[in-house]
Amino acid sequence: MNYTTIDLDTWKRGDLFRFYIDKMRIVMSLTCDIDVAPLLAYTKRNKVKFYPAMIWLVSKVVNSHDEFKYGWRGDDLIRWDYVSPSYTVFNREDENFTKFVTEYTDDLFEFCRRVEDDKRKNEHERAIIKNHPQNFFDVSCLPWVKYKHFDLHVFDEGKFLAPVVTWGKYEAEGSKTFMPLTMNIHHAVADGFHLSRFFNEVQAVIDSLAR
Repeated sequence: MNYTTIDLDTWKRGDLFRFYIDKMRIVMSLTCDIDVAPLLAYTKRNKVKFYPAMIWLVSKVVNSHDEFKYGWRGDDLIRWDYVSPSYTVFNREDENFTKFVTEYTDDLFEFCRRVEDDKRKNEHERAIIKNHPQNFFDVSCLPWVKYKHFDLHVFDEGKFLAPVVTWGKYEAEGSKTFMPLTMNIHHAVADGFHLSRFFNEVQAVIDSLAR
């Protein structure tokens, strides 16, 4: 887990970061509908599951931009070299969930293999698996409902910097299949521009799978 320690005095976002950490702690939340029809076709064609493929896809976009890779080491602000998704697996038998991290790789098929391995290793576990790495961001899914908006509050000191990504049920509309996708991110590390770019790039990566 390599990282860079950030010097707030020389960082171009240093003054904004200080303002949103010291004076006005704000978490932005945005939900957009994305068309996942190309991803559904791709996963069917390549015999991979939709859920791990979607986790990989958002992880790829998250790891493409520094604003989504910040965290803390004690009182020091750091930027991880990469972050991995901490995601939930629902257990229908007891209506409980298991949450663990699968290490990110840029290879979709290798990542999906890792997910299946981690699921098998943790199939009898419940709740949050111990020994979470520190370089993670949060992922969850609500496949039972196509929502309009979803907001998740992290009740810490208001200093949790990692993205929180959620999506819901997808539904076909003509030739497209729309699914709500949500991101929560601290305003200290990102603005509306960065939040909007996340959704645009997720859609662009999905669309590229149709080529």
